[in-house]
Parts: sequence; C-alpha cells; structure tokens
Amino acid sequence: MADFRSSVIIHKPLSEVFHYMASMENVSEMMPNVVKMEKLTEGPIGKGTKLKETRSVRGKTVNADIEFVEYKQDQTFITRSNSNGLITEYVYNFHEIEEGTQVEFDAFVKTSGLVMKLTKRFIVDMIKKEDGFQLEYLKEMLEGKKEE
Repeated sequence: MADFRSSVIIHKPLSEVFHYMASMENVSEMMPNVVKMEKLTEGPIGKGTKLKETRSVRGKTVNADIEFVEYKQDQTFITRSNSNGLITEYVYNFHEIEEGTQVEFDAFVKTSGLVMKLTKRFIVDMIKKEDGFQLEYLKEMLEGKKEE
C-alpha cells in the first residue's frame, strides 16, 4: 500500500501532460523544494535514466540519486530516489479520459536503520508535505499556460 497518493484531472492531451512531467525539466515547478535536477545519462528519458536531484530541506541542501525504474511512453513511469538510505518510489500513471488526462500518483517510502524505521511516519509526513501537491501544481502549470 502506498504511503500517500493523489490523483488529478488535467484538461490537456495525455501526450502533453506525460511529456511535461516525465521530462524532469519542470520538476521545480511541481516540487518547489527541488532547486536543481541534473541528468547523468545520455539519450532520451526512459528506463534506466539517472539523475541527480538537489533540494532544499529545512535550510539544508540534500542530494539524491534518482533513476527511472520503469517507463512506458504516455502510460506510466516510476522513479526511485536514494538519499542516504531513504528510498522513495514515485509511481505515475496516466489515463486518457473525456476531460483530458487523469494522472495518478502513488508514493512509497522505504527506510533503513533503526532511527529511520522508528521515525518513518514523521519522514513520510515531511515528504508528503514537500511532494504531495505536485499533481495540483502540474495542473496549475499546464492549464494556466493556456491563458497566457
């Protein structure tokens, strides 16, 4: 079971929504704490693509290694990040519907070490506060662009 999840309907075509989100160029618009995302592998985004994420957490800079562990164009992608033993998997599913695109997001948080395991609920709450609204931000960014 996911540690937290969300879903949103975006009034845009599926391919546009998928590309905008999967490109990772716009990640700081959806996750404001992310200050930099650097692609480490060559070629287009796909399964096996690796990135280095830098984010600001409570005034400190934290780096994480991110990898696309699954990627099906215009359907789904899964990213796994590892930051000092804290592993998060973000699962994104995209569905074409009459109104546009439905995006579903499930987050799985894995901890290691006694202290992290004992504080997992706190860690999940902190991650949810930082990243839990990304689909709402995505909707605002994509639907707002039409009005500009």
